[in-house]
Amino acid sequence: GGSTSQAAKARRSHPHGKETGLTGYVNSTVSIITNDGRHILGLLKGFDQATNLILEGSKERIYSPEEGVEEMELGLYLLRGDCIAVVGEVDDDLDSQIDLPSLKGHPLSEVVH
Repeated sequence: GGSTSQAAKARRSHPHGKETGLTGYVNSTVSIITNDGRHILGLLKGFDQATNLILEGSKERIYSPEEGVEEMELGLYLLRGDCIAVVGEVDDDLDSQIDLPSLKGHPLSEVVH
């Protein structure tokens, strides 16, 4: 019935739930901060129990206090789970409105756990 599909949809919309983990982010654009401070975006195509991620059409955003944000195309990319600090879903419509060349900022520092 309809209530089951609504419950399933609700679980998918809250990807931090134990039952879904990263499943709710598959085939969505994700933003990843790595332990060494890199910012990588891409379409999440898959993951495993070690949180190794497969990204399609990925790119790295490189931040500088003097120049705008530079994007470096990475394409199909595999990220090791032990290198990942944070994963979040990207709103593609909002992200496309950001004027990256006008943004300036310091690169992120290494993440310390």
